[in-house]
Amino acid sequence: MNFPYFLARRITFAGQRTFSKLIVRVTIGALALAICSIILSVAILKGFKSEIIEKQRAFFGDILVLKNDLNTSYQNTPIYLSSTDISELKSIETVHSIVPFATKAGIMNVNGEVEGVLLKGIDKTYDQRYFRRSIVQGDTLDFSNNVDQQILISEYLANRLHLSVGDKFVMYFVQEPIRKRPFTVKGIYTTHSETMDKTYVIGSLDLIRRLNNLDETEVGGYEIRIAPFDSLERTTEEINEHLPIELNASNIKEQVPDIFNWLNMLDMNDNIIFVLMVVVAIINMISSLLISILERSSMIGILKALGYASSGIRKVFLYNSVYIIGYGLMIGNIVAIALYVFQTNTHFFTLDPANYYIEYVPMLITWYEVVFLNVAVATIGLLALFIPSMLIARISPIKVIQFK
Repeated sequence: MNFPYFLARRITFAGQRTFSKLIVRVTIGALALAICSIILSVAILKGFKSEIIEKQRAFFGDILVLKNDLNTSYQNTPIYLSSTDISELKSIETVHSIVPFATKAGIMNVNGEVEGVLLKGIDKTYDQRYFRRSIVQGDTLDFSNNVDQQILISEYLANRLHLSVGDKFVMYFVQEPIRKRPFTVKGIYTTHSETMDKTYVIGSLDLIRRLNNLDETEVGGYEIRIAPFDSLERTTEEINEHLPIELNASNIKEQVPDIFNWLNMLDMNDNIIFVLMVVVAIINMISSLLISILERSSMIGILKALGYASSGIRKVFLYNSVYIIGYGLMIGNIVAIALYVFQTNTHFFTLDPANYYIEYVPMLITWYEVVFLNVAVATIGLLALFIPSMLIARISPIKVIQFK
């Protein structure tokens, strides 16, 4: 029979506690708070980063292939990739899709209001599900029905110009000669990113080709989507190795570095929360262990007088600590998972989209990350308790029994 485990169970479930009862409850509460805070902070950080990155990817893709020149205008220098070039790029394992696009500056003139925008042209091969997630009214472009006159605009522009789905307006394109084209609002989207919402409207690639006198093979650039996203830098290098010398591939982190630098800084907050919560939990666990040892000093003295080794007695209190840690972690996990499920289904907790680019607190975490966090907290806690448990070896059975 495992005597330390048997004795620990008796102490935990059948023993009478006096002044240690409160500290044990406080310890369990501190552990529950620690693991709950850690799980939720990781879930919120991952969810927030995922949502922000997906919004950027929806408009810029993962990797852009453009002309390798000094052109800084809104209208990219036309390029062309042959079917052989595209096949070579698609042969890269992490490349998921390659789609063409082009951009052209325009001026929206609606109800006496004027707004400068950047028309991004796409074709039917473009995966519009990335836009569909941001649509608040209407729908995405319909390439089967006069797509040249359809356009997606942001909610900011719709409010600014008093436009709704189905409304018509004229856009002017500054070139020689100046051209104008009629459009009908097909859908209204919002990204909550002021830069993108003020700048971009989405239309047809073929329209831009005709405006710029391009042939059917020429485009402004190519958007490449990859999977997994973690391979972004490596895939960018591989793509550049396959491209002609006059073209260059740059990834989304290079195009919007401020956003990704900001997201990387958030990782530090997550690490700080983890350290602080674990430190608070360890302090409470050590306090609980020391008080339990002092409370059971007479029992320790009797066991030593009967010849029981200090290492065995130490196991008794460590088993007792395992119970406290397990109970605290169980409560914390139940609360964290309940809040996670509640928020992901209701979006009850909201954010100011003007500051955070999203309307609600996003959460994303996997079961194996939850398991890892629990194991990490439990392991760190038990290792931290091993040193104060050495106090048992310094307890003299004669003095303890005599004092009793």
